[in-house]
Parts: sequence; C-alpha cells; structure tokens
Amino acid sequence: MRILVVEDDALLGDAIQAGLKQGGYAVDWMKDGVTAEQALASEPYAAVVLDLGLPRLSGLELLQRLRRRNGQAGQHTPVLILTAMDTVEDRIKGLDAGADDYLAKPFDMGELGARLRALIRRSSGKAEPTLNIAGVILDPASHRVLLQGKPVELSSREFALLHALMLSAGKVLSRAQLEEQLYAWGEEIESNAVEVHIHHLRRKLFPELIATIRGVGYLIQRDKEA
Repeated sequence: MRILVVEDDALLGDAIQAGLKQGGYAVDWMKDGVTAEQALASEPYAAVVLDLGLPRLSGLELLQRLRRRNGQAGQHTPVLILTAMDTVEDRIKGLDAGADDYLAKPFDMGELGARLRALIRRSSGKAEPTLNIAGVILDPASHRVLLQGKPVELSSREFALLHALMLSAGKVLSRAQLEEQLYAWGEEIESNAVEVHIHHLRRKLFPELIATIRGVGYLIQRDKEA
C-alpha cells in the first residue's frame, strides 16, 4: 500500500516515513501543501497522513481541494489528520472538511499504523481486520499470511502485492497500478518486478489464486472469498 505523508517538521516526518516503511508501506513524504497537492493529482494513494499547519498551502485547504477532486472523480482517498492543534474546534473543522480520522501530536506509531489499517480497510469495503480468500488469510496488523492455517513466508513486496490484490478482489489491476501501490517516488522498479513477485506468490500459495488477464493485468476472483 502506498501512503502520502504531508508533514513540514523534518524530524517527525522522517520518523513517520521510517515507521510506515517498517510496517510494509511505500511512503511518499511531502513537506508543504503545494507539492502534496501535485502528488495527489498525479499518484493514487491508499491513504494520506496530513498535518494541518503546512507552509504554502494549509492542510485544511489541501483537504478541501482533495475532496472536491475526489467528488468529481467518484473516489474517496482516506485522510488522517495529524496535528498539534488539538482543540475541539480544530477537530470539527478537519472532520467537516472531509477528514476520516484525527490523531493529535504526540502520538504512538503503533496507533497511527492501526488507524491507517482501519481507514484502508473501510475504504475497500472490508469489515473484518483480516482478508480471507480461498484458504489464504492475510493479516495486515501482524504482517502474516496463512495458507490452510499454516504460515507462509513472504517478502515485504510479495505481501504488499498480495494485500493489494486481495483488497481489490474481483477487480483486474494492471501492472502499472500495482507498481504505483508498491513503490514510492525515487525507488527503482525493474521492468519485470511485478511478474516476478506474482510468480513467487503462485509458487508459495497456489497457481490458481492469481489469474492473468492477458493484456490487462492480474486478478483474484471475488467469488473465491470465504
């Protein structure tokens, strides 16, 4: 999953980026509202961690612009507001502007990760904290995958790819869409990286789980969901 962090505090932004990367996310970090808006206009994100006190363009205005664009496109990008302005009025303004959740500084990275997992799960229409399809259980919180009750060791990229496909069960995802979810800006992408990860997942799980739709992309069937 690819996350956008918008935070102008260098130490805090670096800590959030490092913590989320350790949790298996691909993370883009922007330090002002203008560059963040450009990133949101050009890249799909599973969620946004947004500070309100930003230079050049406030977090509140950025959120309002994102929601207008989301509405025009029929989309909804989950946004978690992260700010030191912890008054009731600030919380109300953020939530009324379209935020999905609110976390005041200082905060615990474990709680931030849990809140992001919940936002991503809800945005994908999933009620349960784990995904269960055809005997494959994926737990985003523990970063574990089970096949018929037995643990399966996956690399961080393999886990992220499987997570993306299972969240979008019933939908075909192209190679480009998968690359966008797996890699942050500046990370080198080998031309056949997605195909290699798909091959490894089929070998470690079972070949029929992931279907190839020639010329389009890859698919996990929704009707396989337990």
